[in-house]
Amino acid sequence: MNKIGAKRTSTSWMRALRALWLALSILALGLFAASLPAYYALIQRPCNDPATCNVAGALTAQSLQQLTSMGFSIQAYAALMTAFFTLIVAIWSGIGFLIFWRRPNDWFALFTALFLVIFNATYPDFPITALALAYPALNVPIGILGALGVYSIIAFLVLFPNGRLVPRWLALILVLGAVGSITTAFPNLPFGSGPEWLDPLINIPQYAAIIGAQIYRYRKVSTPTERQQTKWVVFGIVIVMIGISLPYPLFSVLVPASNQSNTIVSTLLGLLNYPIVLLALPITIGIAILRSRLYEIDVIINRTLVYGSLTAILALIYVAGVVGAQAIVNAFTQRQSSEPSPILIVVTTLVIAALFQPLRRRLQRVIDRRFYRHKYDATRTLNAFSARQRSEVDLNALSQHLMAVVQETMQPAHISLWLRSSETTAKHPREGI
Repeated sequence: MNKIGAKRTSTSWMRALRALWLALSILALGLFAASLPAYYALIQRPCNDPATCNVAGALTAQSLQQLTSMGFSIQAYAALMTAFFTLIVAIWSGIGFLIFWRRPNDWFALFTALFLVIFNATYPDFPITALALAYPALNVPIGILGALGVYSIIAFLVLFPNGRLVPRWLALILVLGAVGSITTAFPNLPFGSGPEWLDPLINIPQYAAIIGAQIYRYRKVSTPTERQQTKWVVFGIVIVMIGISLPYPLFSVLVPASNQSNTIVSTLLGLLNYPIVLLALPITIGIAILRSRLYEIDVIINRTLVYGSLTAILALIYVAGVVGAQAIVNAFTQRQSSEPSPILIVVTTLVIAALFQPLRRRLQRVIDRRFYRHKYDATRTLNAFSARQRSEVDLNALSQHLMAVVQETMQPAHISLWLRSSETTAKHPREGI
């Protein structure tokens, strides 16, 4: 009777969670859909105050004039931005609804699905902010949903992958994350404003604690499946961090106008970079939560390390070859030519092509030896056994060596080797083959 009652209580609890999930998701997506006309109208007007200029895609009067001088209409720009954010929210929400459909009885999966649905739909300064500016009465509910969306990513990072606090002191991080989420969604609160130098002092220790706790969980607590889930999410976070941090310094050097806010260059850079790069997060989270093809992450990480390193090294060789060779040519010819010679470009390209395969194999061996030591040792052991068995004639020695190889590469709990006797082979010659 107690078991039946507990099961009914658990079922009722999950039904309540699913009902709350649907209510919050429908409310967030409904407000986002309602904000699209207001957002479309807002970004067609020049921004004159911090509230409107902070909205993603808003341009100053000078930038709007530059847009029209380039042959783009303001209406087409507004339509492009509106369609872009709609597509981003649709992808995030689609993965969230897929998790809700496939894992309806897992509360942490439901929480993750809610995070994916409401994060972009209600994020402060995204299109939903235009609705709050147009209808001030909606400022509080939109702010609450925005705070919940910001807080959900912090809570996800703390509780992932199984929904438990490991270690327990991470509850303090959840409290600090709640305060930070409220100040992000409501910056005009008395305790929401503070010196800019205070934010790094709060955020850096907070995220350092989350990273340290995840490392401890991965090494000491997580099961093999949970470790594969962690690899997927960490892979997505690394892609996001590299994709967000790397392009801006490059563009700031190549295109100085990208350093200025509310310009065409900076807006388009953010449009093509930030939301698109963030798509790596819901995709990897969806794979981790649904536990679909988890063990392919090892191959993906291996290939990423190999070809990422290979691309960086070959790019440096190409730049150094072209620039350095051109400097040497200028020194000998006593000319100051800034454009590289076509011959130098062709020669450097041929060198890159010749180095590609040897360098790739070398990098593969180095990465396998450094990061995949077990696989490297297993491959080396199997190659050595394959070479030895060609010349081994003693059956007992070969059997012992075979068992040693299996123990070293597969590490089973128990090993048994069964050999057919000569009498059995004579009676059943086909079976003995």
